[in-house]
Amino acid sequence: MGFLAEYIMRGRMQAMIVASTLALVSLVMPPVSIVSSASVALVTLRRGALEGFIVLASSIAVAGVLGFFLLGNYQFVLLYGMVLWVPVWLISIILREGRYLSLTIEIAVLIGVLGVLGFYLYNAEVAEMWKHILSQMVPPNAPVEDVQHTLDVLSHYMTGVVAAAAVFGLLFGLFLGRWWQALLYNPGGFKQEFLSLNTHPRLAIGSIVMVVIASLSSGVISEVSWNITILLFVLYTFIGTAVLHTVFASMKMGRFIVPMFYVTLFLIPHAMLPVALVGLSDAWLNLRNKISNQQTP
Repeated sequence: MGFLAEYIMRGRMQAMIVASTLALVSLVMPPVSIVSSASVALVTLRRGALEGFIVLASSIAVAGVLGFFLLGNYQFVLLYGMVLWVPVWLISIILREGRYLSLTIEIAVLIGVLGVLGFYLYNAEVAEMWKHILSQMVPPNAPVEDVQHTLDVLSHYMTGVVAAAAVFGLLFGLFLGRWWQALLYNPGGFKQEFLSLNTHPRLAIGSIVMVVIASLSSGVISEVSWNITILLFVLYTFIGTAVLHTVFASMKMGRFIVPMFYVTLFLIPHAMLPVALVGLSDAWLNLRNKISNQQTP
């Protein structure tokens, strides 16, 4: 995808074309939204907040015009563009100025946590709202009792699931933009940056405390705590991925094991849970330093 990164960096017009066009395509193919947001991230990371904002604002305007002529509805496209690009623009500024990917991920997760808390303050009947929304998606011929039980369970955690999905999408767009930047100007830089992801033990302790509160409490407090825990899962999944990548790469068959590891994560999402547990425990185990010390003669 290096050719696309080169095209984006040729100028504002090229970046705007890529961002706005792919945003419209993502309405049909949602994963394409990551590439669209990455184009804004790349410009912001390389050329700064102002240049990124110009591309962002121009892309929103162009997407709105295209939406009017192609879909007959520019308001939805304008809102979609803002939701897609403004968060990645802000988080790209944080990474550009702070220069620490770990801190950037933590801030992205914190924004998600604040979103969850705000959602519960705004709507006291969150579970009922999600239950109503999910019930609209159920096929008419589905078993009523089984579906009802599933909806009752899922409705209490959907806020955290949706917030986690949003943060995942935001960070994947940022990562792709950062990888493009490294590809063009600092080959190998993103790999080194990603594999060094870590977090402070105090945050890990706070995360464990959150799980304990969720387990021992009841009602809204338990529900909010579980939804926040789901968001923290995002942070530790990325850290665990970095840790296991380093561990597997140090093995004799590392060149084969590492690709299989990522394929497994893609095909079996449940594998992310043990990966996240590795990321959490690494705050104390520090496996990468141990491997580095073993390899040092």
